[in-house]
Amino acid sequence: MMLLQAFVTALQLLTRIPLSIPGHDPDRQAKVAGYAVLFYPVVGVLIGALLVLLLGLLQPVWQSEASLLHAGLLLTGWVIVTGALHLDGLADSADAWLGGFGDRERTLAIMKDSYAGPAGVTAIMVILLLKFAALSELSWTLWPALLVIPVLARLQVVLLFLTTAYVRPGGMGASATEHLPRKTAWAWLLLIAVAVITLIESGWMLIVAMGLVFVVLRAIMQQRLGGTTGDTAGALIEITEAVLLCLIVLST
Repeated sequence: MMLLQAFVTALQLLTRIPLSIPGHDPDRQAKVAGYAVLFYPVVGVLIGALLVLLLGLLQPVWQSEASLLHAGLLLTGWVIVTGALHLDGLADSADAWLGGFGDRERTLAIMKDSYAGPAGVTAIMVILLLKFAALSELSWTLWPALLVIPVLARLQVVLLFLTTAYVRPGGMGASATEHLPRKTAWAWLLLIAVAVITLIESGWMLIVAMGLVFVVLRAIMQQRLGGTTGDTAGALIEITEAVLLCLIVLST
């Protein structure tokens, strides 16, 4: 029952898919939050599958002159499924990075501000433009990449919570990092990485790029915050997706 609760929690955190289960136990919420992290890549599979389904529906006319419109529809579906949750984290992170002036407490305070500043709006525009441009060049033959990219982006958060302190005390993020089953999570990371390299064409390239993005962004988080927050985790997801999408298109 707890694993089912963990899966539903992950789905509720990472998407706008309306799903809930009866009998939720508040006393186990902290432990459920930790186990939910293990299901982040599984939620990525669901997101990727929905994107591939939409791509398949558009595929008969994908290479027509309306391909830009189809890319826009695919990107819109992507944003709707995720509820723009990670874009919000990206915007908050960009505003905080620019406006924090290197001060940790000021940076954290800006992240709490619900209003998006110029840096946040610009970051969202850049990421969406990169995704849109990449999707407009994406052929049906590359559907495995579209399936796996949301998985790898959410796998980044598993790695982030394994290796990086959560800087805000209390809340679900702190509970998730504290109660994450670490040995299982490391095994899960290794299994998914091996599967991607083995089963996906150019999978090794995706794993290497994913690792580079992680190292760079984690270093920025450590330098500025001394750890991570939910907002920076969302930014990591969005940037990873954009980089991997562009890489796949450029490599073909």
